[in-house]
Amino acid sequence: MQPVEAYNVTRRALDVEDYIDIGRRHKGWIFGPFLFCVVASVVGVYLWPDSYLSAAVIKITPQQIPESMVQSSINQQMYDRINSMEQTILSRSVLTTIINTYNLYPSERARLPIEDVIDSMRKKISVIPVRTGSSDTGPTRIIPAFAVQFSYEDRHLAQRVVQDLVGRFIDENTRNSSNRTFMTTQFMKDEVDSAKKDLDVAENKLASFRMENNGRLPDQMQSNMQSMQALQSQVTVLDASISRANQEKLQLEATIRILQGQLAEMKKQPPPDLLAGGAKNDKLAQAERELQSWDDALRQLRQKYTENNPDVQTALARYGAAQQKVDQLTAEETTKKAENKADTAPKPQTPLLVRELRDADGRIQQLQSSIEAKDLEIAEYTKQMKRASDLIKTYQARIEVVPMGEKQFGDLQRDRDLARQHYVEVAQKLERAGLAQEMENRKQGEMLEILDSASLPISPTEPKRPLIISIGAGLGLLLGLVIAGGREMKDTSLKNLKDVRAYTQMAILGSIPLLENDFVVRRRRRLAWLGWTTACLAAVVVISGSVVYYYVTKQ
Repeated sequence: MQPVEAYNVTRRALDVEDYIDIGRRHKGWIFGPFLFCVVASVVGVYLWPDSYLSAAVIKITPQQIPESMVQSSINQQMYDRINSMEQTILSRSVLTTIINTYNLYPSERARLPIEDVIDSMRKKISVIPVRTGSSDTGPTRIIPAFAVQFSYEDRHLAQRVVQDLVGRFIDENTRNSSNRTFMTTQFMKDEVDSAKKDLDVAENKLASFRMENNGRLPDQMQSNMQSMQALQSQVTVLDASISRANQEKLQLEATIRILQGQLAEMKKQPPPDLLAGGAKNDKLAQAERELQSWDDALRQLRQKYTENNPDVQTALARYGAAQQKVDQLTAEETTKKAENKADTAPKPQTPLLVRELRDADGRIQQLQSSIEAKDLEIAEYTKQMKRASDLIKTYQARIEVVPMGEKQFGDLQRDRDLARQHYVEVAQKLERAGLAQEMENRKQGEMLEILDSASLPISPTEPKRPLIISIGAGLGLLLGLVIAGGREMKDTSLKNLKDVRAYTQMAILGSIPLLENDFVVRRRRRLAWLGWTTACLAAVVVISGSVVYYYVTKQ
């Protein structure tokens, strides 16, 4: 037998009447899932235990003292600190303590590990920032406050747990602020001690270097140069003083020699010849006075000018001419006395000659004393000059050594300055940290305060029964429609005259209705009504029982 060749036939477009017929044919398959989903959602939503949401609002109180006056040592933002505190408070140990304290989740603890219970509780706790405004009134903005919420079956326990969490947030914030300010202050104290030690070490090194190289330090180079220049000027002055003293000594010695020659001549001259040689002696005395005057003038000029000065040179020439004249007159007097000497026997001296001899002798002694004074003066000048020369060599050696230690001295000074700067900076930071700690101790810093205490919820927040029942009814109706549509797609029979005309392309002259037994039809209808009535009554009983159970257990 050959198989019948299958072919595809495109279904005709359905109209409203067709959809009504489909609903009438499959009303049981539509109403059945709808009723089942409604009963299931009602039973489930009333067997689902209520959850009460308790909430408290904590506001963030800003620092009471202006930050321009006292800067807080806590640089972390409050919201970041709240997140950190949230991690601490929602930790396993803290939540375990809360669960055991308030005997939360007794049934879950009996059948589940404590970690699962803690995870479940953690999901029920929320810490959210408080926002103001809405999309209708304007853009939302976060205000300096946050809410702590907890959802639980017992509304009193929910309130107590929120109160506990709020207290832990405030205590944790106070403890964290105190610990951070204390740790900051302690850290800065350690830094100040370390900086002070470094500064002492740097200053000790610099002081040791100064003591070891006293006089050869770079900052003493200018004073060394000035001292050396002063000593060089002093050496020049001493040298000029020694030269002047030597010249004066030579002049005194020349004067002594002249006086000694005159004294010798006066002793040899006979008294009778005094009157005869008076004129000659007067010329010699005048020449000596002239020589003495030029000597005094030359001494005064040398005190003011150098040897190359024209006035000094003129005075020297005049002094030499006067000296030659004195020498010439002295020689002539001596020759004349030798020629005219007839008797070598001593003759008595006159009182005038005795007085002149005594004056000449006194003047010679005075000049010799002056020479000795000049010798002492020259010796003192020489000692001073030697001392100054030695000091010049010392200062010169110091100046020559300065470049060798200049880098080391500069490094030591730089290390000392850096250590001092670091010490000053950390000391200022320590002072600010101390002020911040004092501010925290007086509760003047940024704090957490309870704005709204933990609320005692009146109505449950979960489950939302009307919404859940509506969703269940909608899902049941959708499921029934899907089932009805599927059955309709699988049924390829012709349902009405429209199907016959569309699929056979023949003219329809008439139709014969389906004839069934009235008894069978009535029986089928009664069974259907009985079944659906029983189902509806059972649904009502189940729904009523779940509602009654809910209100009985709620009391």
